[in-house]
Amino acid sequence: MPPSSTARARATVFAPRLAALIGDHLGQDVFRLETDTVGVAGHEVADRVLAARRATETERPTFKPLHGRSITRSEASAVTRTIADDVREALARPLPEDVDLAGPWPLTGHLFLRDLILGQDPYRLRMLMSRNLELTPKLTWSVIAVGAALPGWPRPDARLTGLADRAARARGYQERRYAMGMYRRAAAPVCFTVSTLVANALWLGSPFDDGMSPRHIILESLRLLPPSWNILRNASPEYPAIDGRIGERDDVLLLPLLSHRDPALWDAPDAFRPERWDGLDPDTAPGYLPFGHSSERCWGRHMVIPLAELLLDLIRGSGLVVDPGQRVGKVPLLGLLGVEEVRLIRSR
Repeated sequence: MPPSSTARARATVFAPRLAALIGDHLGQDVFRLETDTVGVAGHEVADRVLAARRATETERPTFKPLHGRSITRSEASAVTRTIADDVREALARPLPEDVDLAGPWPLTGHLFLRDLILGQDPYRLRMLMSRNLELTPKLTWSVIAVGAALPGWPRPDARLTGLADRAARARGYQERRYAMGMYRRAAAPVCFTVSTLVANALWLGSPFDDGMSPRHIILESLRLLPPSWNILRNASPEYPAIDGRIGERDDVLLLPLLSHRDPALWDAPDAFRPERWDGLDPDTAPGYLPFGHSSERCWGRHMVIPLAELLLDLIRGSGLVVDPGQRVGKVPLLGLLGVEEVRLIRSR
């Protein structure tokens, strides 16, 4: 079913550099971005680049070195399992009554998820979910330094989330600081990504037809506004052999922002059409990389989609609508791609 006239009346305005990427390079496969950086949007070249080797620790989106300390793959895997268990436990509990999701999104959704998943954790840990900490890494580390130094460090407790219980076992200032950093690294991307994804979906397509699959709404939102819109690979000897346009000193920026809109891959690529996923497999659709390549999928995808479906179902059953007075949604140049603010109000 085509989007409603209300959704079609909304204009999505990309930051100038994002708009330039789309305007200058849509439909191209390999192109020069900087003297030392090549952009890749062609799905065949992207597949080969991403399959050539695993991401290094500095290329990982989440588990990069933390304050100079490497995070091993085994530790990253253990932390991933822990936050996944916490999400499953949160989804198994009865939802709070009288949930009010009206207000500015993604902020409102972020706060709801923070309290749903982490609500029983100590304040010094939950405060690490503040979106204000995105302003600068220096601010984040200042908050962590203070939190690690304060007396009254939490003790292991069955009432804590598994993630907080891991932090509670830290001993000494340096280990506590590291534990707080890991808590944020693991939990914040879940809350940030899900709330941004749902805000994007609401902006792009609501109001939705009653029979429209929430999974398909999410997959289509991930196509048009992929929160992870680029994937960086540092210069590596494997890449010039894949494509001669990539030099031996060139970093490679893979761009789902473009491959998700490639007219060679998608019918009506700029249109929000969740029904297209009736016949498509998101794991095998060429050029579709919202959670990375099949060789190394993002660890959070099995948490993000169920949480996003939950929020969409709550909103669709609550009588909330995107404010009809909001006609423009700005998409700033940030690491997490999304509409800056979507206002949800009660339908009159």
